[in-house]
Amino acid sequence: MELDESEFYNHLLDYHNILYLCHRNADPDALASAFALKEAIGGTIGVMDGCDRVASVLAKQLNIDYVINPADNYDLVVVVDTSTLSQLNGFQLKNYAVIDHHATTSLNENAAFCLHRNKSSTAEIVLVVLNKMGAPIMRRAAFALIAGIITDTGNFKHASADSFKAVAELMELSGIEYSEVMDALSSLPQDISMRIAFLKAAQRASIERVGEWIIVTSQVSSFGGAAASSLISTGADIAFVASKGDDVVKVSARARKCTLNAGVNLAKLMEELSAKYNGTGGGHEGASGMDVHGDIDNILASCTEYIKKSLVKTNPPPV
Repeated sequence: MELDESEFYNHLLDYHNILYLCHRNADPDALASAFALKEAIGGTIGVMDGCDRVASVLAKQLNIDYVINPADNYDLVVVVDTSTLSQLNGFQLKNYAVIDHHATTSLNENAAFCLHRNKSSTAEIVLVVLNKMGAPIMRRAAFALIAGIITDTGNFKHASADSFKAVAELMELSGIEYSEVMDALSSLPQDISMRIAFLKAAQRASIERVGEWIIVTSQVSSFGGAAASSLISTGADIAFVASKGDDVVKVSARARKCTLNAGVNLAKLMEELSAKYNGTGGGHEGASGMDVHGDIDNILASCTEYIKKSLVKTNPPPV
């Protein structure tokens, strides 16, 4: 059942024991959104397998408590910033709700109720919910939400007008300076394992030119999403980076903004191909992922072939 922001928080008030559940390797947007809802309504924050490096530091700085791999003994589970069941590592969803911003999500169908907006971050949706509640937004929650918006928009590279408005509103409400948040985020040293993953992704890259477009595929053992983004920064228009653990192939996809105008939709690609390869996938038009089964080379080849059919070759990327 799809609800608006007012209906969403009214439904939450019917429950006393709520778990705000973030996807595995939770990022700042997921953690911040769960934290802001927990502060306003009450409940417990849960994350699968822990937080990513940036969210872990944010949690430490702001004293955000969370439970890793929580039990399923809550009255209601609010799944936060999560588009596919595979991101929850087998957590048994029973009575649950969803609040999410991804272009595609497979979790809404069986949810008791959901709030979905195609925004740049879930934090922006949570801010509207808090405003509808008339809930005060305290400094820690505001700081976390600003960090979530900044990181999920790639330092505003993928931001909408609403993203800027949300940050401005949070700054005005809390008195937080933008530089405070940026200093906190920029002070994080880059993990050496991540840097190695970037270099290996470049070393193992397979490059295919389609007209004036450059499609790159590669393989790494970890940090697939960040590695795909690094290939975009290096010069790729569209990048697919895969990694294999046990029998699951994880594919991260990233694309330059101009490719979206040419007909590329990575969220749709991942959703359709994941069904073909017995898995789940989704995300945003320009940044998405999937967990599937099969031969890693064949899967990457399918990604490339799908993109070839999507591209409008008469609309070359700007120089």
